[in-house]
Amino acid sequence: MSDWVEVAAVDDFPPGTSRTVEMDGAQVAVFNLDGAYYAIQDVCTHDGGILTGGEVDGDMIVCPRHGARFCIRTGKALTPPAYEGVATFPVRVEGGVVSVRDARRDESD
Repeated sequence: MSDWVEVAAVDDFPPGTSRTVEMDGAQVAVFNLDGAYYAIQDVCTHDGGILTGGEVDGDMIVCPRHGARFCIRTGKALTPPAYEGVATFPVRVEGGVVSVRDARRDESD
């Protein structure tokens, strides 16, 4: 099982913002959507570009390169030119700190 990686203190991570961390060789974008935290791999499945820097519209992020939309909550690709979703990651808040974990290789998840 992978270890939890600290992202930011809750007080330093207001709603409507995101943070990016590197974890197990992957860039992971963590979003605060109205006090709920979600994490997705920071890569557009259409062309491999990063998603952060794109507009966040509700619970969707728009790829800044070609306009594909992804659901931040589920990782699902919502519009072309992307057809494959992005990986999602578990997020927890403990002791006032937001953390994320790479569970992709866990057999129990």
